Amino acid sequence: MGLWHKATQSVRSGRQKSRIFVPVKLLIVLLCLGVFFYAYSNWQNWLEKLDERPISGFNLVGSPTFTTDSDVREIISGMADLKGFWGQDISLVKEQILTIPWVSQAIVRKIWPDRLSILLNEYTPVAIWNHNEFVSPEGVVFKLPMDRLGDRDLPRLAGPDYKSLVVLEAWKKIYNELKAKNLVLKSLSIDEREAWQLELENGVILKLGRGEWKAKIDRFVTIYPEIEVPENKRLAYVDLRYKVGAAVGLVDKE
Repeated sequence: MGLWHKATQSVRSGRQKSRIFVPVKLLIVLLCLGVFFYAYSNWQNWLEKLDERPISGFNLVGSPTFTTDSDVREIISGMADLKGFWGQDISLVKEQILTIPWVSQAIVRKIWPDRLSILLNEYTPVAIWNHNEFVSPEGVVFKLPMDRLGDRDLPRLAGPDYKSLVVLEAWKKIYNELKAKNLVLKSLSIDEREAWQLELENGVILKLGRGEWKAKIDRFVTIYPEIEVPENKRLAYVDLRYKVGAAVGLVDKE
């Protein structure tokens, strides 16, 4: 009986301790969560207090073709409140760098104590697009100052921006098709109605209209040598938007 009584007291005592221990565990967990939340909410402020001076320079690494130090300096100097090494959010710098129209990607890293390392990828212009823009091999339309193009002789393409890749692919096919017939393609365009028009290096315009173009070019190559042009005239265009034959336009020589 005495042993049973002691055992019962021991069980009751254990239960009481367990009941006390559960709230203590919960309190510790809540306290840890509170400390973590406070640290998470204020870590940026703490890091900023460690900074002695804000970011004041950068290294443009690699060999960008079109981007200069001045381009990047203008972007960074335009950022209102640059912080120091610890406090500066580099994703904000990257976001601003990507506003340069011909920059496709950017990697930005911080260098102790107050500099940035910036690596850029640029779009490659393979054709002039709508007179004052460029198109990349992937069909991306972007802006680039013409004076940075150097002496590159690029084809001239035109059309709605959403057709850029279609026009670029068509250029490659038509260029090779004409080259095989000793003709040089100078420019190619498509309008909103999807009508094609091209210009040869000699200034002759071919109006191909909508749809398939290969048969129309073959027809042009056949009739081109037979077109009679008076001495004081020159061939301005050949309209191939017919099922057979073609219409030609002549203008006075300059």
